[in-house]
Amino acid sequence: MAETTPIVYIVDDDISVRESMEMLVRCAGYQPETFASAQAFLNHQRVHTPACLVLDIGLPGLNGLGLQQHLAASRNEMPIIFVTGCNDVPVTVQAMKAGAQEFLTKPFDDEVLLSAIRHAIERSQAAVGRDAQLQAIKARYASLTMRERQVMALVVAGLLNKQVGSQLGISEITVKAHRGKVMLKMQAESLPDLVRIAAKLRIAPGAVNQPRNPSSLPTQQPMALYPLALPSGRYLQ
Repeated sequence: MAETTPIVYIVDDDISVRESMEMLVRCAGYQPETFASAQAFLNHQRVHTPACLVLDIGLPGLNGLGLQQHLAASRNEMPIIFVTGCNDVPVTVQAMKAGAQEFLTKPFDDEVLLSAIRHAIERSQAAVGRDAQLQAIKARYASLTMRERQVMALVVAGLLNKQVGSQLGISEITVKAHRGKVMLKMQAESLPDLVRIAAKLRIAPGAVNQPRNPSSLPTQQPMALYPLALPSGRYLQ
């Protein structure tokens, strides 16, 4: 199948259930991958593509809830559809509170499962898209020089070119040149657009060092996802 085909991971210790779900998922146009245990799933190298997990609660060894906790600890945001042979309300509540997409009790209609899978894949596609966008923004930010990063941090704080120059000890013309390169490299069409990009990078607007005239400039403190260099050669974390 094409690499872009969404994957449905199926973890169930009942081979007949796995095979039945595998056929259903494949006929629906998704790529099924089946596992008999949670550990087998964890040992499998997964690709970064839209996916969801159809997970049995009562697995031998590490059970479904344990696998859910493991994935949450590793910041894996894959939507999980739990399936179980018994209607255990406390377990259902625990799974849903931990972020499960759906909780189905066997036996269930095929269309009910497919509907849950479709919603889970849509959620995963949105998450993968956001992650790809963020990675692209990070790559553009990494292309900035250290001075350009300094200028960007101060510009998104709302400082005028003259104030940025005073802050960094450079001329206003030089600031304009750096600012233009920042806008170009970050593919920002406007200052508000650049501010939104900085927010996605978690770059908090603020000064890079103490202004020459403290009364004329904002007193916000700097904080950035990436370190910003001070003129002295030290770095802000």
